[in-house]
Amino acid sequence: MAKTLIAFFSRADENYFGGAMRYVKVGNTEIVAGIMKELVEADTFKIEMKEPYSPVYMTCIDEAKKDKQNNARPELTSYPDSIDDYDTVLLGYPNYWGTIPMAVATFLERYDFTGKTILPFCTNEGSGMGSSESDVKKYARGAEVKSGLSITGSYAAESKGAVEKWFKANGIM
Repeated sequence: MAKTLIAFFSRADENYFGGAMRYVKVGNTEIVAGIMKELVEADTFKIEMKEPYSPVYMTCIDEAKKDKQNNARPELTSYPDSIDDYDTVLLGYPNYWGTIPMAVATFLERYDFTGKTILPFCTNEGSGMGSSESDVKKYARGAEVKSGLSITGSYAAESKGAVEKWFKANGIM
């Protein structure tokens, strides 16, 4: 039987919402992952850094930029023992500097994705998927990476319709 994993990186604390900063207890990508979990049977895994970025938004994006420039692989707090049982991975992340956060690269490079399908989804405030789809292909050895879903973070809580449409287009529902 086909199994699905929702793996996501998300950041709470101070976030940018359409021109203003706002403190949130749950990050936008985690909100979308929760909607996905309500729609399909799937396991979830939250990608978390051992040394998280700053709770202050502007400092956080500076730290993320340095990680990208240095091609860093931040250490994660934990990893799934295996992804062998999954044939589909719904991979979520915020768009940091036009691509995935480097913690997502840490996660992807740990596993062999041969024979697995990755459907990336990205929260952002207008920058879309950036180069994240091609970067996921680069880091996820052997995966078939399908076209991603871009969600405006300010509207993450209202994304159910977009998620359903994307799921149906990709045979998930």
